[in-house]
Amino acid sequence: MRSFRIGSAFGIPIKLDVTFLLILPVFAYLIGTQVDIWIETLNAAPFDAQLDTAALTAGNMQWYLGIAAAVGLFVGVVLHELGHSVVAMHFGFPIDSITLWILGGIAALSDQPEEWSQELLIAIAGPIVSIVLGVLSLGALWYLPEGLDFARFVFGYLALMNFALAAFNLLPGFPMDGGRVLRALLARKRPFARATQIAAEVGKMFALLLGIVGILGFNLILIAIAFFIYIGASSEAQRTVMNAAFQDVSVTDVMTDDVHTIETTASIADLMDRMFEERHTGYPVTRNGDVVGMVTLDDARDVKPVERDAVRVEDVMNHDVYSVHESNNAMDALEAMQEEGVGRLVVFDDHDEMVGLVSRTDIMTAFNIIQTAGMDAEARSARASGG
Repeated sequence: MRSFRIGSAFGIPIKLDVTFLLILPVFAYLIGTQVDIWIETLNAAPFDAQLDTAALTAGNMQWYLGIAAAVGLFVGVVLHELGHSVVAMHFGFPIDSITLWILGGIAALSDQPEEWSQELLIAIAGPIVSIVLGVLSLGALWYLPEGLDFARFVFGYLALMNFALAAFNLLPGFPMDGGRVLRALLARKRPFARATQIAAEVGKMFALLLGIVGILGFNLILIAIAFFIYIGASSEAQRTVMNAAFQDVSVTDVMTDDVHTIETTASIADLMDRMFEERHTGYPVTRNGDVVGMVTLDDARDVKPVERDAVRVEDVMNHDVYSVHESNNAMDALEAMQEEGVGRLVVFDDHDEMVGLVSRTDIMTAFNIIQTAGMDAEARSARASGG
């Protein structure tokens, strides 16, 4: 997401994604067009707000109400995410940022708690904050003087929306709060990775149901939320399973230590010949024994065939050398590749000497082997225990 910082709370950066700037006016407009409906709801039992419909719908008042209510709604979303964040920090998990975007808010934890009780408390903290905000807003609706109908309408709307936000988030749509609560409860008696897989499957089924409801009702917001939940559940499940698989696996365990390199002075024609012979699509580039860049098949393709004898590797190589230390976890290497948008990393030791090369293919091959070995180990363990 492309975002910019607007402030901070408890040391946590608060950011706005560009999509938020699109959705805020939409919410303000939708609320403004439905002011009379909301007034009717708040004037009915059990609220009995006795709001003045004529005064609140006169002139441009409904648009002012829409703007105020929309801003208040997203302030509530920030406080909801702060609830998660403060509890997470209490357990020692730093928060990178809170970002408002088109579908609400996201608190970015730097690490994932795997203790079920910690995740449970972190997950329910946000809905609890929303419920408290709903109660406070309801109190403001009831106890503010009747002459302050503008404020009473806004607080009444926020009371309903915060209660709805808490209820919706507690539905079992992993990775929403309810899905995380489900995973925490499942993890009491199961491995964390297995609990994640179950919660993710429940989340995907919930997303499909929500998507069907959205399609039948022509509700684009529900369809977007369903898509977000489905993708989020799939990616989090995969990430958690991979974290578990690579828990004790270092870069050294998965890297290729027989590294083929190419000199800066080699021609692109020579590079292409070597790629064909050695079946490699990327090489560290060296000058006097030092790694000074990386060159890939994509770089070579950009050179016209008639020019490949004249053009040197140093003319097309990437001068940025993305690297990882040999002691790093294999999952750290994969995340670094994803962050930098590259397919391989040079592996260095404590003396800054190149000792290997690790690629995305190396890591995924190791993951497949570890998964198979892990399942075999479980089966052997079950047989040994008489299960």
